Amino acid sequence: MSQEVKIAKTLDLKGMFCPGPVLETAKAIKTINVGEVLEVYATDPAAKSDLEAWARRTGHQIIDMKQENGVLRVLIKRTK
Repeated sequence: MSQEVKIAKTLDLKGMFCPGPVLETAKAIKTINVGEVLEVYATDPAAKSDLEAWARRTGHQIIDMKQENGVLRVLIKRTK
């Protein structure tokens, strides 16, 4: 993704396990404005599929997802 994404809030959930990352993400997304982006870092192996399922269920948009050195970085745009 070439354009710079402005991060409204960063959530460091490294070391937290299911369902922690999804619960914390759900709480945090409510603290940013619609259209803003939440950045989430997680190390839970289940976080990728959990967050994808959560985004589908809630209608928020995952705009980027990268795994590096065992750390997942997810950018989620609040859509409503």
